[in-house]
Amino acid sequence: MRFVIIGGGPAGNQAATHAAMLGVDVTLIEREVVGGAANLWDCIPSKAMIATGGAISSLKRIGGMGVVGAEGGIDLEVVRERIAGIVGRLEQTNEKILHSQRVELVRGSARLVDAHTVAASTTDGGRIFEADAILLSTGSRPRIPDWARLDGDRVLSTRDAYPPKVLPDHIVVIGSGVTGVEFVHLFASLGSEVTLIVSRQQVLPQKDPEVAGVLEADFTQRGVHLLKGARATDVERADQRVVVRCDDGRTVHGSHALLAIGSLPNSEGLGLEEVGVEVDDGGFVPINRHCQTNVPHIFAAGDLSGKLPLSSVAWMQGRKVAEYVVGGHTASHRHPNYESAPSAIFTEPEIADVGLAEADAFAEGRKVRVTKVPFAASARALIDNDPRGFVKVITDPATGIVLGGSIVGRKASELISVLAVAVTGGLKVSDIIESMLVHPTLAEALAEAAD
Repeated sequence: MRFVIIGGGPAGNQAATHAAMLGVDVTLIEREVVGGAANLWDCIPSKAMIATGGAISSLKRIGGMGVVGAEGGIDLEVVRERIAGIVGRLEQTNEKILHSQRVELVRGSARLVDAHTVAASTTDGGRIFEADAILLSTGSRPRIPDWARLDGDRVLSTRDAYPPKVLPDHIVVIGSGVTGVEFVHLFASLGSEVTLIVSRQQVLPQKDPEVAGVLEADFTQRGVHLLKGARATDVERADQRVVVRCDDGRTVHGSHALLAIGSLPNSEGLGLEEVGVEVDDGGFVPINRHCQTNVPHIFAAGDLSGKLPLSSVAWMQGRKVAEYVVGGHTASHRHPNYESAPSAIFTEPEIADVGLAEADAFAEGRKVRVTKVPFAASARALIDNDPRGFVKVITDPATGIVLGGSIVGRKASELISVLAVAVTGGLKVSDIIESMLVHPTLAEALAEAAD
């Protein structure tokens, strides 16, 4: 069995190592960074910078904990070196794991020649690989509209901002989704003045309004300017400043502008049309529950598949593709359950959710039980001097089974894992209550909400 993978992000890496462990002969072709550009050039750097901003915020918060003289500054060069070190170490780790599993790693670009043949262009020429199964996991890139006119100096994509050349005096963030609000938090924490252009009437339009409301209140308290109901249509650089124009006639002046308006799948140049692999209008490759394309032995995973653009989802897709390739789907095989995938937003406070959302339940007319506990009632939150946010648990009133939940507050990205296990495993609220969680911890709020 010869398995060829195009793209070495979370999906490709996991598919390669897992398939190799199961005895498959695997070749992985990667043109940029082993670990995935969207992961190691976007996700990890942004979280590293957010951690720096969080450390500064912590210094400000501990003034109320009896600490005197705490100060915080920012050295962008040190931050830049730290990010490069983290990314480099993670890429080296990924390569070592692939090597340990005897995966053949090929550096270069690849495309389909026919349904069973992959051609790789490398620095020393080219190679041809015959394949019994092929996985397409080429990821995505930031979406940049024609009117943006990026220069990498004052008008930035997300990948120009890890970190920027200088700390912005006043940065205008265009896009109020997950990436946009994370950058708002990041730059506000580092001391920049921030304006966020919100095309609708709330930030995070796909999230629970109550959750978004907590974040909006925090942004406002920190001096962030929210320009609601406006859609950016033009960015112009004027000397050392930028002007952002919106469709309603309003303009915003700042020192920098940052585009955070989604991503595009990397589906061009793969030879998909030539071999008959379907591509939708958005450039995504549709898949079935096995991650198969319309060509059964060609699979797609990660951002390219058009499913949830999360590293955790891509990782699981890659694992399931590997199992399918070796015939594991004929045994006890669980398909990726996208509805139970947790997600997190690394703002301050953090936001995380999983499973059924309260608004969706009511929109569908489903009977659910919603319980909420504020962190202001948590001993640990008070000890940490950060009682912002709450825990919300959604259950089936007839059975007590946990259907979903949302968390706003410190360590929400960690705490959501408890609810994710409950949703995936079909656990009841009684299972959480009877787990006897450690005291004093933030996790106790989960048991209290379940109760």
